[in-house]
Amino acid sequence: MKLRHQATRQAIELIKRFEGFRRRAAMLQDGAWTIGYGHTRTARAGAAITEADADALLIYDVASVITAVNEWVYSPLTQNQFDALVAFAFNIGLTNFRRSSVLRRLNEGQHLQAACAMEMWRTADFEGERIVIDALVRRRSAEMALFLTPAEGHIPVPSLIVMPRVDDEAARAVPLQSAAVKTTLEDQLAKIYRDDEAMPSAGLAALEAVSQRLNALLQDDEPIATAPLPQVVEAAPATPAAAPAAAATAAPRVMEAPAEAAAPSDEVNPIAFSMLSASLAKTRKKRMSPPEPVLAMVGLIGLGVFAAGLFWGFNAKAAERLPIPVDPLTTGWVLGLVGMALAASSIYFLLNRLGSSAD
Repeated sequence: MKLRHQATRQAIELIKRFEGFRRRAAMLQDGAWTIGYGHTRTARAGAAITEADADALLIYDVASVITAVNEWVYSPLTQNQFDALVAFAFNIGLTNFRRSSVLRRLNEGQHLQAACAMEMWRTADFEGERIVIDALVRRRSAEMALFLTPAEGHIPVPSLIVMPRVDDEAARAVPLQSAAVKTTLEDQLAKIYRDDEAMPSAGLAALEAVSQRLNALLQDDEPIATAPLPQVVEAAPATPAAAPAAAATAAPRVMEAPAEAAAPSDEVNPIAFSMLSASLAKTRKKRMSPPEPVLAMVGLIGLGVFAAGLFWGFNAKAAERLPIPVDPLTTGWVLGLVGMALAASSIYFLLNRLGSSAD
């Protein structure tokens, strides 16, 4: 005989956390009414209840979900898994739960795949399109965490032994866009609104930071912000009669730098940083290039080799008289190319040093 489970208080609290308590009845978009923690069966216009009444109605609604999960799931479950499934089925509805891949994976004995399949139920129709809802992502994460919590405690998995790697299939499941929504539990019409006060995502915050840095680098006409120089305050010359009093009060009246000025600032001026980087790059480039006399000598040698190559190539008959077992025309082309490379390299480095000096 299959073991029949009963939902514990953690399943009830998980549902209550995400449903929210509605004291007065509100009308849904399909014309039905809801009250308490998502109760619809006896809700009607103008009804009002207490939290204790809402808790009792929730237990009444969860009873049918408990019966369905016990009848439809044939794989053995722990108490945490059963509580998570009750909360999950309560949210998506019994009809959807019965045809879901979560139930199919459970009856196949693949509990980890069933937990991952819960995450698929994270979209809703909002503003005329089906989109990932942030509240549903959090709700699925809470249910998955409860489902994957072993009754005997977590098994240690050291990071140095089991090194995590990127799952490409999971990466493709990341949503392209999502919506942050909220709902008010005091309105007479139950609906969701876009949460304009929601914090921007980490990606948007990083993009904004990069945009600000680029704007600061492109504003070359703005003066470079520098730290203010410390001001030296000179004491007025004291009279001989007032000298002892001034000496007694000199130590306590030493002007200390403000705490904000004394503490090193983590902010870096982007314009000054870019100018410093350019200066360092010019200095490094200047040090890497050879001196001017060497460059001039290399250029003259290159011109000489180029001229010899031209002479060798155009005077092939005269070159044939020399005891060299090489084709004169090929030798001329090789010498010409080598000479051109030497001359071009010397000219490039000379112009580069002249440009660095002018800057």
